[in-house]
Amino acid sequence: MTVTLSPLYQRAGFMLRRAHQLSVGLFEEQCRSLGLTPSQYTALSVLAASPGMDQSSLARSMGFDKVTTLRLVRGLEQRQLVQRSLNLHDKRQHQLTLTEAGQELLVLAAPFVDAAYQKLIHPLSQEELSQLLALLTKLEADLGPGARVRFTPLNTLLKAGSTQAY
Repeated sequence: MTVTLSPLYQRAGFMLRRAHQLSVGLFEEQCRSLGLTPSQYTALSVLAASPGMDQSSLARSMGFDKVTTLRLVRGLEQRQLVQRSLNLHDKRQHQLTLTEAGQELLVLAAPFVDAAYQKLIHPLSQEELSQLLALLTKLEADLGPGARVRFTPLNTLLKAGSTQAY
């Protein structure tokens, strides 16, 4: 029996996973000297934009589940990049803020992150990049509401005044 894999390699899911692998690989290659992963960079960036955010809101703004976010935050705390403190309005919640070291790492990482991004998009024309982003946004808009893990962009959370636990 001969198995043909070409249909598999033409499926959107397979190619999206492969594109993600390429993206992560480029990021890690550029940021290896900083010991920074894409998830850590995303968390630091979100917290820089919204200091004092609670962990549940961080999870939603990244499209991560709460357990993964807890592990991520613990790792950032161990590296003294993020500080967790009790929320003054709700003692059951913790506020997350970048430490000075976290802010410095974010600034230091910027050119490395940009280099990884430029390598990733290099093969695409501006029109192709716009089209790719529009198609990915369309997939998220249609399929995201039914996904196992909620994703709410930070700007939406901030507009709703909802960076506290839900």
